[in-house]
Amino acid sequence: MKKNQEEITHGMEVKADASGSGAVNKFRVSDAVLMLIIIILCLTCILPFIHLAAKSISSNSYVLAQQVFLWPKGINFDAYGSILQDGSMTSSLVFTVGITIVFTILGMVVCICAAYPLSKSRLKGRTVLTFMLMFPLYFSAGLIPAFLLYRDLGIYDTAWVLVLPLIYSPYNMLIMKSYLQSNIPISLEESAFIDGGTNFQILWKVALPLSKPIIATLSLFYAVGRWNAYADNLYFTRRDDLKMLQYRLYQLVASAREAQAAGLAEGVTVTSTAETLHAAMIMFATLPILLIYPFAQKYFVKGVMVGAVKG
Repeated sequence: MKKNQEEITHGMEVKADASGSGAVNKFRVSDAVLMLIIIILCLTCILPFIHLAAKSISSNSYVLAQQVFLWPKGINFDAYGSILQDGSMTSSLVFTVGITIVFTILGMVVCICAAYPLSKSRLKGRTVLTFMLMFPLYFSAGLIPAFLLYRDLGIYDTAWVLVLPLIYSPYNMLIMKSYLQSNIPISLEESAFIDGGTNFQILWKVALPLSKPIIATLSLFYAVGRWNAYADNLYFTRRDDLKMLQYRLYQLVASAREAQAAGLAEGVTVTSTAETLHAAMIMFATLPILLIYPFAQKYFVKGVMVGAVKG
C-alpha cells in the first residue's frame, strides 16, 4: 500500500513538472551571462540618451571642457531658449507634424492595399507581383533620376515631394503581408464570402479589426521614419516654408558651429556652443516620438514578433 502511494505521488510530481507548474527554476551561469548581455545592450541605448540630456542643459564651459557625462553641470536652458526663440521653429514643428500625419495615413493605406491581395493564394500572378513590389527594396535609380522624375511630375519644391515618394515601403509591406497570412484564418473569409461579403468588406470588417497590433507597429515605423528624415527636404525643396523640423535644426546647428568658430577666433562669448545645441536639438526632436510611443507600446512588441515570423 505504501509503495502504491509513493508511485502515485511520483506520478503526480512528474505530471506537474511536465506542465511546468511544479518546476523549480534554477539560476545557472548561462542565465547570468544572458542577463549581463541584456543589461549591457540596454545601457548602450539608455546611457547615450542620458548623456545627451545632461549635455543639453549644462553650461557651455563644462561641455567644452568635456566634463559632462551622465549628470548636468552648471544647469541652464540657453540651448532650448535658442531653439524656441527662433520663430521659424514653431512653424516648422507644426508643418512637420502635419506632414508626418498625412504621410503615415497614406503610407498605411498603400501598405494595406498592397499586402492584403498578395497574402491571398487566390490572386493570379501573385509571385510576379510580389517580385515587382519587392524589387525597390534592393535597387533604386539614385538621386539624380529621382530629382528629374519629381521635377517632371510637378511635385518638386512642393509639400507632396515629402509625402508621395516614400509612402510605399517594401519592408513594411512584407511585414504586413506575413501578418495577414499567418493570423487571419481562411475560414473567417470563407464564411464572409458565403454571407455575401465583398473583398473590401472582408478587409474592412474582418482583417483590419484583427490587425491592430501590426497596424500600430507599422504606423510607428512610418511616423518615426518621416519624422527623422531630412535628406529629401534638403535635395528636393527650396522654399523656406517647406523646411521640416529636422532640416531646420540641422541648419541651426550648422550656423551655431560657424558662430562658435568665429566667436573663439574673435574672443567673443558664445551663448550656446554647437555641441550643446546639437544635444538640445536631439532632445527637442525626439520628445514628440517619446510622447507617442507609450500609447503604441502594448501593440509594438506583439506586432513585430508576429508580423515578422510566419506561422
